[in-house]
Amino acid sequence: MEKEKAVPYTPIKNEMCGVFIHVTDLKKSAQWYCDVLGLEVNPDNVESPVFNVPINGVTGLTLDDHAFDKSFVHHSSPSPIFNFRVTDIDEAYTYIKGKGIPIVREMEWVGDDFAWFNFADPDGNVIMACTC
Repeated sequence: MEKEKAVPYTPIKNEMCGVFIHVTDLKKSAQWYCDVLGLEVNPDNVESPVFNVPINGVTGLTLDDHAFDKSFVHHSSPSPIFNFRVTDIDEAYTYIKGKGIPIVREMEWVGDDFAWFNFADPDGNVIMACTC
Protein backbone atom coordinates (compact mmCIF):
# COMPACT_ATOMS: atom_id res chain seq x y z
CA MET A 1 0.00 0.00 0.00
CA GLU A 2 1.43 3.35 -1.08
CA LYS A 3 1.57 6.07 1.57
CA GLU A 4 -0.23 9.33 0.71
CA LYS A 5 2.08 12.29 0.27
CA ALA A 6 1.36 15.08 2.72
CA VAL A 7 0.48 18.42 1.16
CA PRO A 8 2.73 21.11 2.62
CA TYR A 9 0.99 23.84 4.58
CA THR A 10 0.84 27.32 3.07
CA PRO A 11 -1.04 30.36 4.38
CA ILE A 12 -1.46 31.53 0.76
CA LYS A 13 -4.79 30.44 -0.71
CA ASN A 14 -5.01 29.07 -4.22
CA GLU A 15 -7.35 31.91 -5.22
CA MET A 16 -7.02 35.16 -7.13
CA CYS A 17 -8.88 38.17 -5.81
CA GLY A 18 -7.78 40.82 -8.23
CA VAL A 19 -5.51 42.07 -10.96
CA PHE A 20 -3.84 45.47 -10.54
CA ILE A 21 -3.05 47.51 -13.63
CA HIS A 22 -0.56 50.31 -13.11
CA VAL A 23 -1.58 53.45 -14.99
CA THR A 24 -0.37 57.02 -15.36
CA ASP A 25 -3.74 58.76 -15.87
CA LEU A 26 -6.48 57.16 -13.77
CA LYS A 27 -9.47 58.96 -15.32
CA LYS A 28 -8.27 58.29 -18.88
CA SER A 29 -7.58 54.63 -18.12
CA ALA A 30 -10.90 54.15 -16.32
CA GLN A 31 -12.71 55.56 -19.36
CA TRP A 32 -10.63 53.39 -21.73
CA TYR A 33 -11.22 50.10 -19.87
CA CYS A 34 -14.92 50.83 -19.39
CA ASP A 35 -15.27 51.73 -23.07
CA VAL A 36 -13.57 48.49 -24.16
CA LEU A 37 -15.95 46.54 -21.91
CA GLY A 38 -19.05 48.49 -22.95
CA LEU A 39 -19.51 50.03 -19.49
CA GLU A 40 -20.58 53.54 -18.54
CA VAL A 41 -18.32 55.49 -16.21
CA ASN A 42 -18.76 58.93 -14.73
CA PRO A 43 -15.30 60.56 -14.60
CA ASP A 44 -16.41 62.42 -11.46
CA ASN A 45 -16.61 59.03 -9.71
CA VAL A 46 -13.00 58.17 -10.57
CA GLU A 47 -10.80 59.24 -7.66
CA SER A 48 -7.12 58.60 -7.12
CA PRO A 49 -5.37 56.35 -6.20
CA VAL A 50 -7.46 53.42 -7.52
CA PHE A 51 -10.51 52.66 -9.63
CA ASN A 52 -12.22 49.27 -9.56
CA VAL A 53 -13.54 48.38 -12.99
CA PRO A 54 -16.91 46.63 -12.62
CA ILE A 55 -16.09 43.06 -13.70
CA ASN A 56 -18.34 40.00 -13.83
CA GLY A 57 -16.89 37.07 -11.90
CA VAL A 58 -14.78 36.75 -8.78
CA THR A 59 -11.47 38.26 -9.93
CA GLY A 60 -11.48 42.04 -9.76
CA LEU A 61 -9.72 44.56 -11.99
CA THR A 62 -8.19 47.55 -10.21
CA LEU A 63 -6.49 50.47 -11.94
CA ASP A 64 -3.81 52.04 -9.73
CA ASP A 65 -2.13 55.41 -10.39
CA HIS A 66 0.30 55.20 -7.43
CA ALA A 67 -0.65 58.70 -6.29
CA PHE A 68 0.80 57.99 -2.83
CA ASP A 69 4.06 56.53 -4.17
CA LYS A 70 5.95 59.46 -5.68
CA SER A 71 8.97 57.24 -6.39
CA PHE A 72 6.95 54.86 -8.60
CA VAL A 73 8.04 54.71 -12.23
CA HIS A 74 5.63 53.07 -14.65
CA HIS A 75 7.01 50.29 -16.84
CA SER A 76 4.61 48.45 -19.12
CA SER A 77 5.04 44.74 -19.67
CA PRO A 78 5.68 43.55 -23.23
CA SER A 79 3.76 40.36 -22.35
CA PRO A 80 0.06 40.11 -21.51
CA ILE A 81 -0.69 40.76 -17.86
CA PHE A 82 -4.13 39.11 -18.07
CA ASN A 83 -6.75 38.17 -20.62
CA PHE A 84 -10.33 39.08 -21.37
CA ARG A 85 -12.45 36.12 -22.46
CA VAL A 86 -14.20 36.40 -25.83
CA THR A 87 -16.59 34.04 -27.56
CA ASP A 88 -16.04 35.29 -31.12
CA ILE A 89 -12.36 36.13 -31.65
CA ASP A 90 -12.91 37.61 -35.10
CA GLU A 91 -15.61 39.95 -33.82
CA ALA A 92 -13.41 40.96 -30.85
CA TYR A 93 -10.46 41.65 -33.15
CA THR A 94 -12.58 43.81 -35.46
CA TYR A 95 -14.03 45.65 -32.44
CA ILE A 96 -10.60 46.47 -30.97
CA LYS A 97 -9.16 47.47 -34.38
CA GLY A 98 -12.25 49.63 -35.03
CA LYS A 99 -11.56 51.57 -31.84
CA GLY A 100 -8.05 52.35 -33.08
CA ILE A 101 -6.46 50.36 -30.26
CA PRO A 102 -2.98 49.09 -31.10
CA ILE A 103 -2.74 45.36 -31.81
CA VAL A 104 0.64 44.21 -30.46
CA ARG A 105 0.36 40.55 -31.47
CA GLU A 106 -1.80 39.40 -34.33
CA MET A 107 -4.42 36.71 -33.96
CA GLU A 108 -3.16 33.16 -33.51
CA TRP A 109 -5.11 29.91 -33.61
CA VAL A 110 -4.46 26.52 -32.06
CA GLY A 111 -6.96 24.04 -33.42
CA ASP A 112 -10.46 25.13 -34.37
CA ASP A 113 -11.63 26.75 -31.14
CA PHE A 114 -8.65 28.25 -29.31
CA ALA A 115 -7.42 31.66 -30.45
CA TRP A 116 -6.00 34.91 -29.09
CA PHE A 117 -4.50 38.28 -29.94
CA ASN A 118 -2.86 40.99 -27.83
CA PHE A 119 -3.56 44.71 -27.67
CA ALA A 120 -2.27 47.63 -25.60
CA ASP A 121 -3.96 50.03 -23.20
CA PRO A 122 -3.09 53.77 -23.15
CA ASP A 123 -0.02 53.08 -20.96
CA GLY A 124 1.28 50.27 -23.14
CA ASN A 125 0.11 47.49 -20.79
CA VAL A 126 -0.46 44.42 -22.95
CA ILE A 127 -3.79 42.61 -22.66
CA MET A 128 -4.82 39.38 -24.35
CA ALA A 129 -8.22 38.66 -25.83
CA CYS A 130 -8.65 34.89 -25.75
CA THR A 131 -11.31 32.28 -26.39
CA CYS A 132 -10.32 30.39 -23.23
